[in-house]
Amino acid sequence: MNGEKELSDIVSMFAIGSKATEIRPLGPGFINDTFIVNTESGTKYILQRKNHNVFPDIPGMMQNILMVTEHLKRKVEEAGGDPMREAMTVVKRNDGELYYKDGKGNYWTVTVFIEGSITYEKADTPELAFKGGEGIGKFQTQLADFTTPLNETIKGFHNIRWRFTQWDEALRRNAAGRVGGLGEEIGWIESRRKEMLDFWSLVENGTIPTRVTHNDTKISNILFDKETGNVLCVIDLDTCMSSTSLNDFGDAIRSYTNTGQEDDPDLSKVSMSMDMFRAYTRGYLSQRKGSLSEAEQKYLAFSARYITYEQVLRFLMDYIDGDTYYKIAYPEHNLVRTRAQYRLLQSMEAQYGEMESAVRECLR
Repeated sequence: MNGEKELSDIVSMFAIGSKATEIRPLGPGFINDTFIVNTESGTKYILQRKNHNVFPDIPGMMQNILMVTEHLKRKVEEAGGDPMREAMTVVKRNDGELYYKDGKGNYWTVTVFIEGSITYEKADTPELAFKGGEGIGKFQTQLADFTTPLNETIKGFHNIRWRFTQWDEALRRNAAGRVGGLGEEIGWIESRRKEMLDFWSLVENGTIPTRVTHNDTKISNILFDKETGNVLCVIDLDTCMSSTSLNDFGDAIRSYTNTGQEDDPDLSKVSMSMDMFRAYTRGYLSQRKGSLSEAEQKYLAFSARYITYEQVLRFLMDYIDGDTYYKIAYPEHNLVRTRAQYRLLQSMEAQYGEMESAVRECLR
């Protein structure tokens, strides 16, 4: 871990216009290492060491983030809002670069800390789910006229055709020797392969349009105003890329509506809450109702099944590969995750007609 003196030297390379007085860790740091920086001027900043193993193209990622945040700031200004609080602010290096690469090959970036903001680790009420949907819907609406192609910073993210290429290779390789004992679980994946590819082909042929997507829409990636409780902005834009906006909706539903944990060993606790689904959908469509295409509206509910299925596949694939991607707490962790996510998928499938009806109601 870097010492404070070393971190302070890194911060000084960025155009913050003041000296750092304190640098301390912020958050659990599952992917990136994040620090909050206090300065003599009183302005606070966020310093991050980006994980270049997860994100192999940090320069491309930072270019994406800069373009997206500058567009968002223009939209906030046009609406009479505060662009310093309602959009992230990237701080460039003193020489104009967007990142600093140290001698160990680590990439560092700085953004402005937004004062008076709060985040939530979990949406535990329909009211909060509504606001979360409102936040992602607003984010997508603000970027609806963003037309510049974004860099693909993670190959094939949410692209099920690419995931199947990886999946088939993982089964062939059988790196951890686990395939033989997973006949039932592998069957879950294979029985839905055609349905998922048929959906993705609609994205590939343009029936479902490509837009700017966040790709990690859990509620902890939304900042709320401490005083009013209103959404300020969406943060953690590392995965911003061009794909279908349905990915963002589906991933949020996977996160918000699960009555259990993502890795819950007690499958009786895992299901999809229709109350949370309705609340998030109402919030999302309050912002997006007038701008989604007919195909996007039609497949909105299905996107939750698609993204949850993809996560079942990815957890099982990592277990087959010997747990090389996701951090695990015990040897069977990825298999437990697989089964818990599959139970969530089954719950979605059982309630799919009701999900579609709820979407139609919100579109009226």
